Amino acid sequence: MSDARNVARALDALRHGWAIRVTGVDGALDLLPAETAFVQPGIYAARLLISDARAATLKLANQRDAAVPEAPVLIRGAEPFSLSGARNLADPAQDLGNPLRGPFKADPIEPREAAVAAMELARLAGILPAFMVSTGVEIAAEVSAEELAVFKDPRGLTIQARARLPVAPCDDAEIVAFRARDDLREHVALVLGVQTSEREPLVRLHSECLTGDVLGSLKCDCGPQLDGALAQMADEVAKGGWGVLLYLRQEGRGIGLINKLRAYELQDQGFDTVDANERLGLPSEARDFPVAVRMLDLLGVSRVRLLTNNPMKVAALQELGIEVSERVPHELPANPHNARYLATKRDRSGHLLR
Repeated sequence: MSDARNVARALDALRHGWAIRVTGVDGALDLLPAETAFVQPGIYAARLLISDARAATLKLANQRDAAVPEAPVLIRGAEPFSLSGARNLADPAQDLGNPLRGPFKADPIEPREAAVAAMELARLAGILPAFMVSTGVEIAAEVSAEELAVFKDPRGLTIQARARLPVAPCDDAEIVAFRARDDLREHVALVLGVQTSEREPLVRLHSECLTGDVLGSLKCDCGPQLDGALAQMADEVAKGGWGVLLYLRQEGRGIGLINKLRAYELQDQGFDTVDANERLGLPSEARDFPVAVRMLDLLGVSRVRLLTNNPMKVAALQELGIEVSERVPHELPANPHNARYLATKRDRSGHLLR
């Protein structure tokens, strides 16, 4: 029987550097996370499981393959991989200081479903998607691809608490907290004004950004986006309307804080946002929009005016059953530090200028 709790155990094991077994309909893989495992003598593996994007850097995958950067690739070297060697190979930030040593060869992946699930588990754990395969070390947790699908099912999300929360732009506001069992992320909604079925709310989907929202980073536009959204919703309230800000715990568009900072390091080397994520072997867009739809459902919202310049957000909500009656532009000025970031969002991610 499927048990989503096994996913929580596997994620905890990966963060601690312990080995896990991932199973699928076509077989199983015993995997030791290259990034977090404790370096010790005698740990070697004949094969590594890495991402397509990383394999492309090693000239083991073509650009068409790397169009799905997080897809799994199984490689072997002329000699077994040590843990420190695997770690250097997994982290693109080390490329300049540790030239890649081959030759490497890509092997067929028979337990394909398990390999795909492993890449997703690495992303959810916030670690680099790279594993030593069949190391013979003790397995700390076992999880199946089916259990991962159950874990990610947004129907497990429920309202846990709600309270009045006056905020600077609008003192008539309520915060609503959501949580799913076994998932440590706690999403929140801020409802501004009086909820009514007579008028659809102005809604903003905002993914967590510690550097922008809290520390005032100029590398992105997240902080100004958050402030601007609340200000526009406060204007709606003044006109008799209402608004909903969904604050989603999806740092770095779903790749996690540490990996986002790794992407920043690669950007300092000249890569744009998309290329930096892909060089890490991670998707440039990994946000969980079904979670946002579940939150709206629990709030009783089925029709919205969406505050966004991203047509993909509109399409994602509509495909999942939320009617978007209007896309409201979210215009913010650029600064010298985020101009390239905003241009990349426009040119490579399809964002509109207004």
